[in-house]
Amino acid sequence: MQVTPELLIQVLLIGITNGAIIALVALGYTLVYGIVELINFAHGDVFMLGTMLSLTMVTWVPSLMGLRGAWLMPTPLLMALVLGTLILAMVFCGLLNVAIERFAYRRLRNAPRLAPLITAIGVSFILVNVGLHWKGASPVNFPDLLPNVNLLAGVLGLNTTVTFTLKDLLVILITVPLIVGLQLFVQRTRLGKAMRATAQDREAAQIMGIDINLTIALTFLLGGALAGAAGLAFGLYNNIAWFFQGFRNGLYAFTAAVMGGIGNVTGAALGGFVIGLLAAFSDFFFDPRWTQAVVFAVLILILVFRPTGLLGEKQAERA
Repeated sequence: MQVTPELLIQVLLIGITNGAIIALVALGYTLVYGIVELINFAHGDVFMLGTMLSLTMVTWVPSLMGLRGAWLMPTPLLMALVLGTLILAMVFCGLLNVAIERFAYRRLRNAPRLAPLITAIGVSFILVNVGLHWKGASPVNFPDLLPNVNLLAGVLGLNTTVTFTLKDLLVILITVPLIVGLQLFVQRTRLGKAMRATAQDREAAQIMGIDINLTIALTFLLGGALAGAAGLAFGLYNNIAWFFQGFRNGLYAFTAAVMGGIGNVTGAALGGFVIGLLAAFSDFFFDPRWTQAVVFAVLILILVFRPTGLLGEKQAERA
């Protein structure tokens, strides 16, 4: 296959779009680790359930209207369905994450680190089985809701073979504002400052009057909400839902969080885009079967020279 500039741009767009979805999931990992120093292995499966709920909504609502599919809905109603599904998925996954923290992790905060780690793996297995019973063992088709119109050629009138559809645009419109909004929330709001204070020194923050339980619950709520949004974006973009999708995508997201600097919000977002681009160019230049090996090889190289990640900072040891 001849490599042309337009082909490289196409691969770049695919990498950016997938990277945005990975970044949303990675933010949940880095938020939780930054606050409670827990690797929440169940987070990828919360993301998977967000896709399952989104699939249920976009198939159930049109059936109530007597339509065979959501693509037959008038455009305003279709946009309302997507927005409503986004909000519902974020609320559902956010509350699910809060419930997981309350009933599975809270009592283990002061336990040896192996206990919450094993608990997280157990919660992950539970959620995987929920997804399995919800939609079955086989991958399920996620409806292609939007017209397959090339915005670059069909709308802007550019003479190019590069494809950028409404589906790509919608994923970017969902993910990028959420990433920016989270960064602004953490840096500029009172609750965000409480989260940063808790991450820096939990005991000192509690002495200063910060409600630690509320702050940690808020962190899990935000992380789960972002996973729910990523679940909808994943379904819209890849047109598939599968009970096991949380494992691979969760692994990529965790890798992105580590690559960017675990506990660093900006680093997790950067790591997500880097992973997306690495995966896209590996699929194109090598073989999809080699993609995971390429991603983790690059991660190892980065950690060899930057043990704290791309944007991570060395933490002073506590007495």
